[in-house]
Amino acid sequence: MSKLILHEYAQSGNCYKIRLTAAHVGVAIERRDYDIMAGATRSPAFLASVNPNGRIPVLQIGDDFLPESGAACLYLADGSPLIPHDRFDRADMLHWMFWEQYNHEPNIATLRFWHAFVGEDRLSDLQRVQVPAKQAAGAAALALMDAHLAKTPFLAAGRFSVADIALYAYTHVADEGGFALRQYPAVTAWLARVAAQPNHIPM
Repeated sequence: MSKLILHEYAQSGNCYKIRLTAAHVGVAIERRDYDIMAGATRSPAFLASVNPNGRIPVLQIGDDFLPESGAACLYLADGSPLIPHDRFDRADMLHWMFWEQYNHEPNIATLRFWHAFVGEDRLSDLQRVQVPAKQAAGAAALALMDAHLAKTPFLAAGRFSVADIALYAYTHVADEGGFALRQYPAVTAWLARVAAQPNHIPM
């Protein structure tokens, strides 16, 4: 495999997903950190050489650059037990990963960023208006996960997969965005199962 470099912001859950996947498959990655609060990913150099979309994470594979956390996780996990072989199970794993980016991350991760990094007193008027809707949507996402995980130990195929890594990253720090994880017992039990997996690393 070509040399791997992760262009990241260490406290980002999306970046953590890639580090966690790499740890589970036993692949070494070099890390390059960018201060997103200072606009480092919007610099002309970053836009020209790493990601013209101005976002991280980006997994550099030799001379190639792969943006988007889900794509990077799938690249790293390809051929490993983290990706189910069964056609439906593999599609179901992807279903949870797509759902995370559409229903979970925009609410739970965004509120974490606003509360823990930006600060409530520094939110724009538009952001403040969005908070109640994001709180409701984030709670609904956690409730959906809780109902599902009350019936199965892991999200897809009945076993640990990339889907669990994708959802673990921001769920385990959801309290930093104002969500009370204790209200979701099946989710908290699942978080403990994920953290107990061999080769697990903290954020």
